[in-house]
Amino acid sequence: MATTRTATTQWKGALIGGAGTVSLDTSGVGTYDITWASRAEAANGKTSPEELIAAAHSSCFSMALSHGLAGAGTPPETVQTVANVTFQPGEGITGITLSVKARVPGLSAEAFEAAAQDAKANCPVSKALAGVNITLEAELLS
Repeated sequence: MATTRTATTQWKGALIGGAGTVSLDTSGVGTYDITWASRAEAANGKTSPEELIAAAHSSCFSMALSHGLAGAGTPPETVQTVANVTFQPGEGITGITLSVKARVPGLSAEAFEAAAQDAKANCPVSKALAGVNITLEAELLS
């Protein structure tokens, strides 16, 4: 069954000097301030489209990796993924680095690397961002 998730942005003013809010409507978990400066310079307590993409990508990748590992008979104890989304004003998103650390009893480092690469290639957010260079750093914890 398909699901639809909704977020709404209210923006006031021009890009430079303007400001807005983005609300996560489906979950209702919050409304967050956004500005051009928080996107192109320092965050200063505000979010950006790239930070929201990083949140989506790190969570999607973690779910995909966990699912793949469990399906192969080696469910993980823990998976921690950090997504770094790089934004260059005038160019857009220029790259994403996924850094994952996981504890998976009974799995070799080579098998973990293969599972992580598969999750990177096949998680729905990675597929949606197919035009962006996505790199992966994977570490199997003992």
